[in-house]
Amino acid sequence: MPHISNFCNYILHQKRYSPHTVTAYKIDLEQFSQYLLSDFEINSFKEVNSSLIRSWIVHLIEKGISTRSINRKISTLKSFYKHLHKNNEVESNPLLKVVTPKTSKRLPVFVGESEMSNLFSEIEYADNYEGIRDKLILEFFYGTGIRLIELVNLKISSIDNGNSTIKVIGKRKKERIIPFGDKLKNEIYQYLKERKKLSTSETSLFLTEKGKKIYPKLVYRVVNYYLSMVTTASKKSPHVLRHTFATHMLNKGADLNSIKEILGHANLSATQVYTHNTIEKLKNIHKQAHPKA
Repeated sequence: MPHISNFCNYILHQKRYSPHTVTAYKIDLEQFSQYLLSDFEINSFKEVNSSLIRSWIVHLIEKGISTRSINRKISTLKSFYKHLHKNNEVESNPLLKVVTPKTSKRLPVFVGESEMSNLFSEIEYADNYEGIRDKLILEFFYGTGIRLIELVNLKISSIDNGNSTIKVIGKRKKERIIPFGDKLKNEIYQYLKERKKLSTSETSLFLTEKGKKIYPKLVYRVVNYYLSMVTTASKKSPHVLRHTFATHMLNKGADLNSIKEILGHANLSATQVYTHNTIEKLKNIHKQAHPKA
Protein backbone atom coordinates (compact mmCIF):
# COMPACT_ATOMS: atom_id res chain seq x y z
CA MET A 1 0.00 0.00 0.00
CA PRO A 2 1.27 3.51 -0.80
CA HIS A 3 0.46 4.69 2.73
CA ILE A 4 3.04 2.28 4.14
CA SER A 5 5.72 3.42 1.68
CA ASN A 6 5.03 7.09 2.41
CA PHE A 7 5.19 6.49 6.16
CA CYS A 8 8.45 4.55 5.91
CA ASN A 9 10.02 7.32 3.83
CA TYR A 10 8.84 9.83 6.43
CA ILE A 11 10.39 8.06 9.43
CA LEU A 12 13.58 7.29 7.50
CA HIS A 13 14.30 10.74 6.08
CA GLN A 14 12.50 13.15 8.42
CA LYS A 15 12.44 11.32 11.76
CA ARG A 16 15.87 9.79 10.98
CA TYR A 17 15.01 6.33 12.23
CA SER A 18 17.60 3.68 11.48
CA PRO A 19 17.08 1.47 8.39
CA HIS A 20 16.73 -1.50 10.75
CA THR A 21 13.87 0.19 12.64
CA VAL A 22 12.17 1.27 9.41
CA THR A 23 12.29 -2.34 8.15
CA ALA A 24 10.70 -3.55 11.41
CA TYR A 25 7.92 -0.94 11.10
CA LYS A 26 7.33 -1.92 7.48
CA ILE A 27 7.01 -5.62 8.36
CA ASP A 28 4.55 -4.84 11.19
CA LEU A 29 2.36 -2.73 8.91
CA GLU A 30 2.43 -5.25 6.09
CA GLN A 31 1.41 -8.03 8.51
CA PHE A 32 -1.47 -5.90 9.79
CA SER A 33 -2.52 -5.08 6.22
CA GLN A 34 -2.46 -8.80 5.30
CA TYR A 35 -4.58 -9.63 8.34
CA LEU A 36 -7.20 -7.03 7.37
CA LEU A 37 -7.36 -8.41 3.86
CA SER A 38 -7.44 -12.13 4.69
CA ASP A 39 -9.81 -12.00 7.68
CA PHE A 40 -12.06 -9.05 6.85
CA GLU A 41 -11.45 -8.35 3.13
CA ILE A 42 -10.48 -4.78 4.02
CA ASN A 43 -7.87 -3.13 1.83
CA SER A 44 -8.07 0.42 3.17
CA PHE A 45 -6.62 1.73 6.43
CA LYS A 46 -9.50 4.24 6.56
CA GLU A 47 -11.95 1.43 7.39
CA VAL A 48 -10.04 0.33 10.48
CA ASN A 49 -11.57 0.89 13.92
CA SER A 50 -10.51 0.02 17.45
CA SER A 51 -12.48 -3.27 17.40
CA LEU A 52 -10.51 -4.50 14.38
CA ILE A 53 -7.25 -3.67 16.11
CA ARG A 54 -8.34 -5.50 19.26
CA SER A 55 -9.21 -8.55 17.15
CA TRP A 56 -5.71 -8.39 15.62
CA ILE A 57 -4.21 -8.33 19.11
CA VAL A 58 -6.22 -11.45 20.04
CA HIS A 59 -5.07 -13.07 16.78
CA LEU A 60 -1.42 -12.38 17.69
CA ILE A 61 -1.88 -13.73 21.23
CA GLU A 62 -3.43 -16.92 19.86
CA LYS A 63 -0.43 -17.34 17.56
CA GLY A 64 1.85 -17.30 20.60
CA ILE A 65 3.45 -13.91 19.87
CA SER A 66 5.07 -12.49 23.01
CA THR A 67 3.47 -9.57 24.80
CA ARG A 68 6.59 -7.48 24.21
CA SER A 69 6.42 -8.08 20.44
CA ILE A 70 2.68 -7.33 20.37
CA ASN A 71 3.22 -4.03 22.17
CA ARG A 72 5.94 -3.13 19.68
CA LYS A 73 3.51 -3.77 16.81
CA ILE A 74 0.85 -1.64 18.52
CA SER A 75 3.43 1.11 18.92
CA THR A 76 4.09 0.90 15.17
CA LEU A 77 0.37 1.26 14.45
CA LYS A 78 0.11 4.23 16.82
CA SER A 79 2.89 6.07 15.00
CA PHE A 80 1.42 5.11 11.62
CA TYR A 81 -2.12 6.31 12.40
CA LYS A 82 -0.82 9.46 14.05
CA HIS A 83 0.95 10.20 10.76
CA LEU A 84 -2.18 9.41 8.70
CA HIS A 85 -4.35 11.61 10.92
CA LYS A 86 -1.87 14.47 10.77
CA ASN A 87 -1.98 14.31 6.97
CA ASN A 88 -5.80 14.06 6.91
CA GLU A 89 -5.69 10.52 5.51
CA VAL A 90 -8.02 9.29 8.27
CA GLU A 91 -10.68 11.11 10.32
CA SER A 92 -9.50 9.80 13.70
CA ASN A 93 -6.85 7.62 15.28
CA PRO A 94 -8.41 4.21 16.17
CA LEU A 95 -5.49 3.42 18.51
CA LEU A 96 -6.66 5.98 21.08
CA LYS A 97 -9.16 3.48 22.49
CA VAL A 98 -6.82 0.48 22.45
CA VAL A 99 -5.21 -0.70 25.69
CA THR A 100 -1.90 -2.51 25.29
CA PRO A 101 -1.32 -5.86 27.04
CA LYS A 102 0.69 -5.65 30.25
CA THR A 103 4.24 -6.97 30.13
CA SER A 104 6.35 -8.23 33.00
CA LYS A 105 9.52 -6.21 33.45
CA ARG A 106 12.50 -8.09 32.07
CA LEU A 107 15.80 -7.22 33.70
CA PRO A 108 18.75 -6.73 31.35
CA VAL A 109 21.15 -9.68 31.20
CA PHE A 110 24.69 -8.76 32.23
CA VAL A 111 28.00 -10.49 32.95
CA GLY A 112 29.56 -10.42 36.42
CA GLU A 113 32.70 -8.44 37.21
CA SER A 114 34.80 -11.54 37.88
CA GLU A 115 33.77 -13.07 34.53
CA MET A 116 34.68 -9.84 32.73
CA SER A 117 38.02 -9.82 34.50
CA ASN A 118 38.62 -13.38 33.29
CA LEU A 119 37.66 -12.36 29.76
CA PHE A 120 40.62 -9.97 29.56
CA SER A 121 43.15 -11.62 31.86
CA GLU A 122 42.65 -15.39 31.51
CA ILE A 123 41.53 -15.90 27.91
CA GLU A 124 44.27 -16.27 25.30
CA TYR A 125 43.78 -14.28 22.10
CA ALA A 126 45.62 -15.11 18.89
CA ASP A 127 48.87 -13.16 18.45
CA ASN A 128 47.83 -11.76 15.07
CA TYR A 129 45.60 -9.07 13.59
CA GLU A 130 42.34 -10.91 14.26
CA GLY A 131 43.23 -11.72 17.86
CA ILE A 132 44.24 -8.12 18.63
CA ARG A 133 41.12 -6.79 16.84
CA ASP A 134 38.75 -9.18 18.62
CA LYS A 135 40.09 -8.28 22.05
CA LEU A 136 39.76 -4.57 21.25
CA ILE A 137 36.16 -5.09 20.12
CA LEU A 138 35.35 -6.63 23.50
CA GLU A 139 37.25 -3.86 25.31
CA PHE A 140 35.31 -1.23 23.35
CA PHE A 141 31.90 -2.65 24.24
CA TYR A 142 32.76 -3.05 27.91
CA GLY A 143 34.76 0.18 28.19
CA THR A 144 32.32 2.53 26.44
CA GLY A 145 28.90 0.86 26.36
CA ILE A 146 28.40 1.63 22.67
CA ARG A 147 25.87 -0.16 20.48
CA LEU A 148 26.80 -2.79 17.89
CA ILE A 149 26.05 -0.60 14.85
CA GLU A 150 27.90 2.32 16.46
CA LEU A 151 31.03 0.20 16.80
CA VAL A 152 30.75 -1.06 13.22
CA ASN A 153 30.51 2.53 11.93
CA LEU A 154 33.46 3.93 13.92
CA LYS A 155 36.15 5.65 11.83
CA ILE A 156 39.81 6.08 12.67
CA SER A 157 38.99 9.79 12.88
CA SER A 158 36.41 9.00 15.58
CA ILE A 159 39.27 8.42 18.02
CA ASP A 160 40.76 11.39 19.87
CA ASN A 161 43.73 9.85 21.69
CA GLY A 162 44.85 13.21 23.05
CA ASN A 163 41.62 13.68 25.00
CA SER A 164 40.95 9.93 25.39
CA THR A 165 37.50 10.21 23.80
CA ILE A 166 35.60 8.73 20.88
CA LYS A 167 32.97 10.46 18.77
CA VAL A 168 29.95 8.22 18.23
CA ILE A 169 27.05 8.72 15.82
CA GLY A 170 24.06 7.15 17.54
CA LYS A 171 20.37 6.74 16.83
CA ARG A 172 18.78 9.40 14.62
CA LYS A 173 22.26 10.66 13.71
CA LYS A 174 22.81 12.10 17.19
CA GLU A 175 26.47 12.65 18.01
CA ARG A 176 27.95 12.07 21.44
CA ILE A 177 31.43 12.02 22.97
CA ILE A 178 32.45 9.07 25.17
CA PRO A 179 35.58 9.04 27.35
CA PHE A 180 37.79 5.97 27.69
CA GLY A 181 40.54 4.89 30.06
CA ASP A 182 44.28 4.35 29.67
CA LYS A 183 43.94 0.57 29.22
CA LEU A 184 41.66 0.99 26.22
CA LYS A 185 43.92 3.75 24.92
CA ASN A 186 46.87 1.36 24.91
CA GLU A 187 44.81 -1.39 23.24
CA ILE A 188 43.81 1.06 20.47
CA TYR A 189 47.46 2.00 19.94
CA GLN A 190 48.51 -1.65 19.62
CA TYR A 191 45.62 -2.39 17.27
CA LEU A 192 46.33 0.55 14.96
CA LYS A 193 49.97 -0.58 14.63
CA GLU A 194 48.75 -4.01 13.50
CA ARG A 195 46.05 -2.52 11.30
CA LYS A 196 48.64 -0.59 9.24
CA LYS A 197 50.02 -3.90 7.97
CA LEU A 198 46.76 -4.52 6.07
CA SER A 199 47.69 -1.81 3.52
CA THR A 200 44.14 -0.57 2.98
CA SER A 201 42.59 2.81 2.19
CA GLU A 202 39.48 1.96 4.24
CA THR A 203 38.75 4.65 6.85
CA SER A 204 36.64 2.47 9.15
CA LEU A 205 38.35 1.62 12.44
CA PHE A 206 37.51 -2.06 12.57
CA LEU A 207 38.29 -4.17 9.50
CA THR A 208 38.22 -7.79 8.42
CA GLU A 209 41.55 -9.53 7.82
CA LYS A 210 41.07 -8.64 4.12
CA GLY A 211 40.99 -4.91 4.88
CA LYS A 212 37.23 -4.44 4.44
CA LYS A 213 34.85 -2.74 6.85
CA ILE A 214 33.69 -5.11 9.57
CA TYR A 215 30.02 -6.18 9.59
CA PRO A 216 27.52 -6.81 12.42
CA LYS A 217 27.28 -10.62 12.11
CA LEU A 218 31.06 -10.97 12.42
CA VAL A 219 31.11 -8.79 15.54
CA TYR A 220 28.23 -10.76 17.05
CA ARG A 221 30.08 -14.03 16.43
CA VAL A 222 33.25 -12.66 18.06
CA VAL A 223 31.39 -11.53 21.18
CA ASN A 224 29.37 -14.73 21.46
CA TYR A 225 32.48 -16.90 21.05
CA TYR A 226 34.53 -15.23 23.77
CA LEU A 227 31.68 -14.67 26.25
CA SER A 228 30.88 -18.39 26.00
CA MET A 229 34.29 -19.04 27.55
CA VAL A 230 33.59 -17.07 30.72
CA THR A 231 29.83 -17.03 31.38
CA THR A 232 26.76 -19.23 31.28
CA ALA A 233 24.47 -16.21 30.85
CA SER A 234 21.43 -16.91 28.68
CA LYS A 235 22.49 -14.26 26.18
CA LYS A 236 25.99 -13.54 24.91
CA SER A 237 25.69 -10.59 22.57
CA PRO A 238 27.18 -7.10 22.10
CA HIS A 239 24.08 -5.68 23.80
CA VAL A 240 24.78 -7.80 26.88
CA LEU A 241 28.18 -6.08 27.12
CA ARG A 242 26.38 -2.72 26.88
CA HIS A 243 24.14 -3.82 29.77
CA THR A 244 27.23 -5.00 31.63
CA PHE A 245 28.96 -1.64 31.19
CA ALA A 246 25.95 0.25 32.58
CA THR A 247 25.33 -2.14 35.47
CA HIS A 248 28.96 -2.18 36.59
CA MET A 249 29.14 1.63 36.36
CA LEU A 250 26.08 1.93 38.62
CA ASN A 251 27.48 -0.66 41.03
CA LYS A 252 30.61 1.49 41.37
CA GLY A 253 28.54 4.59 42.18
CA ALA A 254 28.33 6.35 38.80
CA ASP A 255 25.64 9.01 38.42
CA LEU A 256 22.56 7.80 36.49
CA ASN A 257 22.42 10.95 34.34
CA SER A 258 26.06 10.52 33.35
CA ILE A 259 25.42 6.94 32.27
CA LYS A 260 22.38 8.14 30.31
CA GLU A 261 24.58 10.56 28.35
CA ILE A 262 27.28 7.95 27.69
CA LEU A 263 24.75 5.37 26.49
CA GLY A 264 22.96 7.91 24.29
CA HIS A 265 19.52 7.31 25.79
CA ALA A 266 16.86 9.85 24.83
CA ASN A 267 15.33 9.87 28.32
CA LEU A 268 16.25 8.77 31.81
CA SER A 269 13.58 6.04 32.03
CA ALA A 270 15.54 3.95 29.52
CA THR A 271 18.59 4.11 31.80
CA GLN A 272 16.70 3.48 35.05
CA VAL A 273 16.12 -0.16 34.10
CA TYR A 274 19.72 -0.82 35.16
CA THR A 275 18.97 0.27 38.72
CA HIS A 276 16.90 -2.92 39.09
CA ASN A 277 20.05 -4.96 38.64
CA THR A 278 21.90 -3.02 41.32
CA ILE A 279 18.91 -3.27 43.67
CA GLU A 280 18.89 -7.05 43.20
CA LYS A 281 22.59 -7.09 44.05
CA LEU A 282 21.95 -5.04 47.22
CA LYS A 283 19.15 -7.43 48.22
CA ASN A 284 21.48 -10.40 47.87
CA ILE A 285 24.21 -8.69 49.90
CA HIS A 286 21.68 -7.80 52.59
CA LYS A 287 20.32 -11.34 52.67
CA GLN A 288 23.80 -12.82 53.04
CA ALA A 289 25.17 -10.31 55.51
CA HIS A 290 22.35 -9.16 57.77
CA PRO A 291 21.58 -11.40 60.77
CA LYS A 292 17.81 -10.77 60.49
CA ALA A 293 17.55 -10.88 56.70
